Amino acid sequence: MAIIRPLPDLLINQIAAGEVVERPAAALKELLENALDAGATQIDVDVAGGGIRRIRVADNGDGIERNQLPLAVARHATSKIAQPTDLEAIGTLGFRGEALASIAAVSRFALTSRERGKPHAWRLEVDGGTLGNVIPAALAEGTTVSVEELYFNTPARRKFLRAEGTEWGHVAEAFARIALARPDVGFSLAHNGRVQHRLQPAGVAARVAAMMGDDWLANAATVDAANDVIALAGTVVRPAYAAGSGGQYVFVNGRYVRDRVLAHALREAYRDVLHHERQPSFVLWLTLPARFVDVNVHPQKTEVRFRDSGAVHQFVRHAVERALAANAAAQPAVSAGERLGIAAARTPPIGGGVAEQGGLALAQEPAPFYAALFGTRAAGVADVEAAAPPPTDGRAAPPALPDTGDEHPLGFALAQLHGVYILAQNRAGLVLVDMHAAHERIVYERLKTALDGDMPTQPLLVPAPFVADPLDVAAVHEHAATLAALGFEIGVLGPGTLAVRSVPMALRDADAVTLARAVLHDLREFGGSELLTRHRDELLSTMACHGAVRANRALTVTEMNALLRDMERTERAGQCNHGRPTWFALSVPELDRLFLRGR
Repeated sequence: MAIIRPLPDLLINQIAAGEVVERPAAALKELLENALDAGATQIDVDVAGGGIRRIRVADNGDGIERNQLPLAVARHATSKIAQPTDLEAIGTLGFRGEALASIAAVSRFALTSRERGKPHAWRLEVDGGTLGNVIPAALAEGTTVSVEELYFNTPARRKFLRAEGTEWGHVAEAFARIALARPDVGFSLAHNGRVQHRLQPAGVAARVAAMMGDDWLANAATVDAANDVIALAGTVVRPAYAAGSGGQYVFVNGRYVRDRVLAHALREAYRDVLHHERQPSFVLWLTLPARFVDVNVHPQKTEVRFRDSGAVHQFVRHAVERALAANAAAQPAVSAGERLGIAAARTPPIGGGVAEQGGLALAQEPAPFYAALFGTRAAGVADVEAAAPPPTDGRAAPPALPDTGDEHPLGFALAQLHGVYILAQNRAGLVLVDMHAAHERIVYERLKTALDGDMPTQPLLVPAPFVADPLDVAAVHEHAATLAALGFEIGVLGPGTLAVRSVPMALRDADAVTLARAVLHDLREFGGSELLTRHRDELLSTMACHGAVRANRALTVTEMNALLRDMERTERAGQCNHGRPTWFALSVPELDRLFLRGR
């Protein structure tokens, strides 16, 4: 018969170490959090062998009194909480009382500390869980923890550690998370004797630039939202500059977390503006009362639960959406002229008409057009406005437009460049618009609005037949209701032939057959219900791409101005569905600098 017996403390600590200290980076995280909880304003980290050979953390915090040193490495001994109600509002990074005991059980461990205001320092060594005596030591105020030969006494566990370079990568990431969480604290990090970071206490922007890079910060939008209970601050990379992978840091009350609610909220905020092959990148600080968030979820303390997760989700999503919209086409630190590589400009001829000059279609308006640019209601302006349909959602123009102080921030068209770009003039200077990207966003937003109601359709005067394989024919039979909801009527002419009889009104100028093939492909892959729910926006984005004005199509002045007016009425008009910018602006002072005027 099996005998039940209590485990010895050393074995308990070694078991706990498997959860709390799964690798050197986890040990470093716990030591850094202890230093911050002690009120440190400077923390210095020295690592060797990727943290396997040595982790040394020195801080200038409050320090530990001599008689408290043995308790500091005892299991479930802590200064952070004292009674059950303390768990309801944890205000410190550490609180379990497991970390130091777990680390000391599987390493050669030394804890040296000098309490603030005391004349002497004291040192306690622990060799694989075996405590030594407390002895005098030399140290300035604060605490230094040294962890050497991690897992030396548990070889079965140590063999699961990766190569030194891999473990160092995790250590550097753990350091980055803590350094970003507390920009008000100075940090240094050295690996194998080489200094990697030396960070002075600074503001948020300076710390983000130091850890993420100046280019990252230059291409990021600012988030700043708050109400009476919750606040969100930080920076999020604009979709046009997002990469295949990137830094994703969210801090809740100063603690780095990986939370499903927050992750989903951020994905939703980027959903309509980020290409599916790219990942969002952000550094965000979420602050709310400690009683509204439970951090006692996992031994590593990176998971949390919110008392009202739905409210937190909505707050974070909308705050980031607003930031991306407001900064969608904001100018980067480098001038727009330098980014676009513009070295010269050509002056259009004076007078009306259209002149072709090497691909530059100069579309000139009569004199009233120029008067309209400067606020005068002139003939021709009303015609341009009438050509653009009114907004369907009742909302004002989004803030992601040039701030010119007038009702037409994108100005009025001057020319079409290479059949791809629209050149426009506003009060501030020149606006350059990617006509396909801009029209794609406009069509996409109209499709979303239409699908939320009854999708208006456009019957084709002559049905468009096309050859289809048996699965496409089957999809038409099986998903007729879904096709109707999307604004399509597709009939079966024979075993291998289909015909498009109607398309969504917003896509009436698109190639009906190409559009129908794309929709049938997605129907076959995802099914009707999935396509109208989880994959709805992806499908509408594809449809909008097919329906947007194509490159090399010559537009009239009226058509170009109608597109500009549509952009001013459309949500998120500063980005296409794939996250690319739809326009850039060059102010007159920027143009003057390009031509060295005033020098």
